[in-house]
Amino acid sequence: MRPINLIPPEDRRGDSAPLRTGPLPYIVLGALVAVLLGVGGIVLLGNQISESKDELAKVEAEDSAAAARAQQLSAYTRFRDMSEQRVQTVQSLADSRFDWERVMRELSLVLPGSVWLTDLTASASADANVSGGGGGGSLRSQIPGPALEIGGCATGQDAVAGFVTALKDIDGVTRVGVESSELGEEEEEEGEAGAVETGSNTGSTGDECRTREFIAKFSLVVAFDAAPLPPAEGEAATVASPTETAESTSSESSNSAEASAGE
Repeated sequence: MRPINLIPPEDRRGDSAPLRTGPLPYIVLGALVAVLLGVGGIVLLGNQISESKDELAKVEAEDSAAAARAQQLSAYTRFRDMSEQRVQTVQSLADSRFDWERVMRELSLVLPGSVWLTDLTASASADANVSGGGGGGSLRSQIPGPALEIGGCATGQDAVAGFVTALKDIDGVTRVGVESSELGEEEEEEGEAGAVETGSNTGSTGDECRTREFIAKFSLVVAFDAAPLPPAEGEAATVASPTETAESTSSESSNSAEASAGE
C-alpha cells in the first residue's frame, strides 16, 4: 500500500515541507545584482571620463607651452624670412646689372683704325630714357634687353662689314643689326673739301662725317639678348652716365684724327 501523509502541509517538516516564501527573494536578489552592476558601470564610466579630462588637460597644457615657445621664436622666423627676402632682392639686382665698363673696354679693343664713331648710346632696355640718346630706331625697339646704338663713319662698306664682324667678338654680343650704311655723294666732297681741310686740325667736322666719296656713314645696333632684363622699376633703366663714358672712351681709342664725340 502507498503511504499517505495525513499531516497538514503547514505543519510538515523536512523535504516534504512546501516553500513558504515564494519567488520574492529571487526577485530581490536579482534587483540587488542589477543595482550592483549599474553602480559598477557608473564608477567605470566616471573613471574613464576623469582619465579623459586629465588627458585633455595635459594636451591643452602642452599646446599652451608649444604656443608660448612658438611666440618666443616668432622673432627669429620673421628675421629669417626678412633675410631670405633681402638676399633674393640683392641677387635680383646683381643679376639685372650689366657690365657696361667691360663692354666699352672690349669695344675700344675691337674698334679698327678705318672706323670712327660720332654717336654711341648704351641702354639697358628698349624703353630706357637715356639723356642725349640717338633716338633708337626700329632695330633698337625690337631688342628688350641691353643694347648699344653706334653711329659713325668708315672708309668704305668693306670697313663697315669688318666692323660688324669685329663687334661680334665682344663677350655677350648675340647679334649686330645694320640700321643703315650709306656712302657719301660726289658733290659733298667738292662743297666740303675746304671745310674738312681746315677743320681736320681741330678734330671736329660736325654730325656729317662723310667728307669723301668713299666714306660710308653707318648706324648699328649691338644686342645682348642673353643678358638678364633689368627690373621694371629699377635704377638700371637710365644709363646716361655710361653713355657719356662710352662716347669719350670710344673717341679716345679711335685711331683716326677726324674722330669726334656727338651728343
